Amino acid sequence: MPRGNHPNSQTTKATLGLRELLLNGAFKPRERVPELRLVEELGVSRTPLRIALMTLEHEGLLETLPGGGFVVREFTRTDIDDAIELRGVLEGTAARLAAERLESEDELEPLRDWCQQLDAIVRTQSIETFMEYLRLNEEFHVAFRELAKSPQLGRALEHALALPFAPPSALLMVHSALPESWEILLVAQHQHHGLIDAIRRREGARADAIAREHARIARLNLDVALENRHLLERVPGSTLLRLPAA
Repeated sequence: MPRGNHPNSQTTKATLGLRELLLNGAFKPRERVPELRLVEELGVSRTPLRIALMTLEHEGLLETLPGGGFVVREFTRTDIDDAIELRGVLEGTAARLAAERLESEDELEPLRDWCQQLDAIVRTQSIETFMEYLRLNEEFHVAFRELAKSPQLGRALEHALALPFAPPSALLMVHSALPESWEILLVAQHQHHGLIDAIRRREGARADAIAREHARIARLNLDVALENRHLLERVPGSTLLRLPAA
């Protein structure tokens, strides 16, 4: 958590702190956000908190009330599916641009290295190494997005990834307790290799298609989570999801 009384540090502190509270279930969906209480709880003044509220409203975690103030947003299955699809569109574009803008195969070395490490973890199917899988998977996705060499696209992706369940690793924690669901990870790992190959061959359309299909695996992960709801609480933001009847 940033320290100090500089306006920027106070705003960052308020934004990070409030986002953490929302994703950890401190407030129920449709609950009004208590601004005065948060000023004291987060240790910030009113102005940084208001900026944080507007930032999280822009990200989609909060909604404004007609008479002023904010409420916590509730997410439906359709909302989550749309967020995953949007990530796929943006990552597909990033993969296509990466293929078109690749200057040297040396740029793919970090991706290959992370992919090899992911291979080893997937083969062992070890719960003990699962946190390392999450880290490497995140590094892999960040790296191939950066190969697009597009700051504009990066900003759009940053916004899309702010929603619960949208990031690539958001729903993967469920897999650590369900050995049979490692089959989904094997498919995802095959797509990682295909993505590298498509970018290496400068096959933009193929890279785009693989990245979009890769994002849709998150829907399968959500299905697994919904079938094992006692594990869903591991997922940040799960309390904001309107669940269908069991």
